[in-house]
Amino acid sequence: ENMKFNELCSLINDLATTMTFQEAGNRLEKVIFNCSKKDFMPLITEIGTIPECIGHDSTEEKLYSKVPDIILAKCFHELGLKAIVLQERSNSADIEAKSIYHDYSLVGDAKSFRLSRTAKNQKDFKVESMDHWRGDHDYSVLVCPYFQYPKTVSQIYGQALNNNVSLFSWEYFSILLQNNMKETEKINLSILWNQSSVISGDTSVADKNNCFFIQQNKNICNFMHISDDTFEAHLSLFKQSMIERGEAEIDFWKRKIEEIQTYSREKAINELIVSLKLNEKIAAITKFTDSLRKDYGYK
Repeated sequence: ENMKFNELCSLINDLATTMTFQEAGNRLEKVIFNCSKKDFMPLITEIGTIPECIGHDSTEEKLYSKVPDIILAKCFHELGLKAIVLQERSNSADIEAKSIYHDYSLVGDAKSFRLSRTAKNQKDFKVESMDHWRGDHDYSVLVCPYFQYPKTVSQIYGQALNNNVSLFSWEYFSILLQNNMKETEKINLSILWNQSSVISGDTSVADKNNCFFIQQNKNICNFMHISDDTFEAHLSLFKQSMIERGEAEIDFWKRKIEEIQTYSREKAINELIVSLKLNEKIAAITKFTDSLRKDYGYK
């Protein structure tokens, strides 16, 4: 069945309130892995953007952040590799994938960001952690929304080249799958996961922090036997849908503003106290001072 992105978000909202985190995660994995390739494709490029309707630090958001891992595993699966989603462990990659025909394996980490999130810094991309999480695997693949990578210069590019961490994107997966790429005995996809190593050979130390996507895009086109123009046409469609997505997110907040404008004074004051978490702050300080009173016998 065709899974639309907004249906996926409604499902996440439903499951967050009716199931344990573990059960909900398993359910989402089942639903997504059961999608046909055609039905699954539209989710790939949407998943990198966390919708504003999913509350910050909510159960829904925690559950949402599991879905890119599942979609990443499914992407590798559709490319002909075996892939599994790793169970929640802090300080490890999100998924592992293994080639069926060629002797290599990789770890992957799936990233999604809010469009309202202001400048991301290198720590958000965790490139050096990706090198560390590789362990005994051959490759380490970071997957972010293409247009969320820094545009010109960033330390993440130097870190990726130094540690051979692949800076991959959801859009790349979409292009690969739309062009029916699949690993076979004859076709070895490892060159895709090894791009940072390939590119670092041609990059001077002075240039190592420059964005290398122009080169990487060319290499991927050559590997897939598609023209630069075809590739650019794909990218401009993704850009267009990202702009539309941005407009929908803006509408969400505009409606919220309109709703707030209808609040009574009392309701507005209450909402403000809740949103600033003032009672939680008081409770945290009280808990601390109470424990001091108890430990030191003060009244």
